[in-house]
Amino acid sequence: MASSVAGRLLVATPPMNDPNFERSVVLMLQHDADGAFGVVISRPTEVDEVDDSVLTTWVAATTPPSVFFEGGPVQLDQVLALARLDEPSGHDWATDTGHGVFTVDLNSGDTNAVFCDRLRLFVGYSGWGPSQLDGEIAAGHWFVVDAQPGDAFDEHPASLWRRVLERDPAHRDWVRTFPDDPEMN
Repeated sequence: MASSVAGRLLVATPPMNDPNFERSVVLMLQHDADGAFGVVISRPTEVDEVDDSVLTTWVAATTPPSVFFEGGPVQLDQVLALARLDEPSGHDWATDTGHGVFTVDLNSGDTNAVFCDRLRLFVGYSGWGPSQLDGEIAAGHWFVVDAQPGDAFDEHPASLWRRVLERDPAHRDWVRTFPDDPEMN
């Protein structure tokens, strides 16, 4: 296994040729010999309500844009929550990913939403089997970029792909010449 990319961002290199990840930014939550998983943080949906009493308070507490995000193509029938907590210790319903971002047990009780300084809800997640992600990175399908504290809760997620690449000197010139619409090239 290559070095772990947990806590870092995967930025899709164009053309990805996979509609699940085209121009996406994935926050990696785990990457080890057993595989990898993260969530696409750059894909807000139009869905801002649910018909589920367990999630109603959590949805109301989300960080703008207050919608569900497409976390990835795996388990689209599940919702995963990421949060930055006001007080990061003493919460048995939140698991520290080790990078200032916590996964949240949404079944823990909706009153816990008040402890979330930032909160995002993701439908599905992105997952890779053992060595699969290492092979994709080696093949040049992903740029690996350091995450910044606000990336997971960025208020303009649709433009995050370009902005993340522009802040990295290794990719800055390349992305400046890459059109927003590749068909306009």
